[in-house]
Amino acid sequence: MPAFSLDPVQTAWCAELRELAAERLRPLAEKGEPGRVNRPLVAALAEHGLIGRLFEAGALDLCLMRESLARACTEAETALALQGLGAHPVAASGTPEQRARWLPEVTAGRAVAAFALSEPDAGSDAAALALDAVPEGDGWRLSGEKRWISNAPEADVYTVFARTTRGAGARGVTAFLVPAGRPGLTGSALDMLSPHPIGSLLFDAVPVTRADVIGEVDRGFRVAMNTLNLFRPSVGAFAVGMAQAALDATVTHTAERSAFGGVLKDLQAVSHQVAEMATRTEAARLLVYAAAAAYDAGDPDVPKRAAMAKLLATETAQYVVDAAVQLHGARALRRGHLLEHLYREVRAPRIYEGATEVQRTIIAKELYTS
Repeated sequence: MPAFSLDPVQTAWCAELRELAAERLRPLAEKGEPGRVNRPLVAALAEHGLIGRLFEAGALDLCLMRESLARACTEAETALALQGLGAHPVAASGTPEQRARWLPEVTAGRAVAAFALSEPDAGSDAAALALDAVPEGDGWRLSGEKRWISNAPEADVYTVFARTTRGAGARGVTAFLVPAGRPGLTGSALDMLSPHPIGSLLFDAVPVTRADVIGEVDRGFRVAMNTLNLFRPSVGAFAVGMAQAALDATVTHTAERSAFGGVLKDLQAVSHQVAEMATRTEAARLLVYAAAAAYDAGDPDVPKRAAMAKLLATETAQYVVDAAVQLHGARALRRGHLLEHLYREVRAPRIYEGATEVQRTIIAKELYTS
């Protein structure tokens, strides 16, 4: 299948997802508390089989899910994506015991998962992380802090990346599966611009064993990068969904809003702006689909394609949402307006899972080493 074309089944499925998000998921999202895990929403995603599909679908399906949900309910999209991000390392690299214990719980919406990589001094430079894993008996004690962790501190289980070999950079990091109830693990919520839950985690000699290791000791950075290579194009899909929602609202508004003896769309400055928004959104969508298709095909240039997709899509979404706000005027700044919501949502994806500048660095490195 060409990366730029969806078949009728995929197109119909995307329409079903948008309808589900608008009619069933958005009401649950509206009842949630900003900055808190919305467990009824997570349960609804599970009930409709979407969380389970996360661990069965390829990258393209993941992108179609995220874009479709984002067009109608960004909260539902984010809740779904965070379950996938937090539990994908277990699904892809976990032991049979880890998968048997946690994947059914996550898939059923009974357990909330989180991906704990970033730290106060290790965000974009993830290889510099300093959460210390001190050997003790047949295991380790984790000490330090994680910050900017989505779903923290309310998640039930965390994929935690800690330094098991000092001075080894990316080669000395191990991934651990840490349930929320472990002694010494505490956390607090952070009050962020984005409405979804983000917090910090404090590790005070938290015990972990060999049975908690995801993958291999000192090879956890590979676990993290494999997860990010899958999810980076889908972050782009989330951004495209927001851009499309803003574009849809703008087409409707400019076709109806009276101005200067006609409607806004009759002004060339306005219609050309909307045309530019539509063109950039479609270009971003095609690059996202191409990156996802490359991932599913096992192409060797996935890191470059994933970085390009996230870079273009998130930057495009920022542009489109900002332009939509401008064309709507003051009404778009009112609390509760769709564009006010999107304006707050659209900023964070340019930072998380590798900031825009990091994506450019990855692309340049791939170009000069290929």
